[in-house]
Amino acid sequence: MKQVIEKPYKLHVKTGDTVKVIAGNEKGNTGRIISVLTKTNKVVVEGLNMVTKHNKPTAKTPNGGITQKEAPIHASNVMLVEGDQVVRTGKKLNAEGKLQRYSKKTGENI
Repeated sequence: MKQVIEKPYKLHVKTGDTVKVIAGNEKGNTGRIISVLTKTNKVVVEGLNMVTKHNKPTAKTPNGGITQKEAPIHASNVMLVEGDQVVRTGKKLNAEGKLQRYSKKTGENI
């Protein structure tokens, strides 16, 4: 049997970026990225796409309970916010030969 090794995706957004959701139930809302899941091509945005989680009683939480937490959103459904407008991003080499993200709208490095 052949073993398939999944390469992590390179995404157009990073942890800490402010993004706007462009599709789905949270369309039009903005938030800051908490974490990036490169293997599944998803991002977790602070305060968006909240789901209800039912917790069983344990020694730590004897009553159990219901908690709200953020669920991942596919990276193609978010766009980077720069200033007050959304921008597409690209990658190009800088003077040192490293890849640098830049705004396709303004041409400036991000």
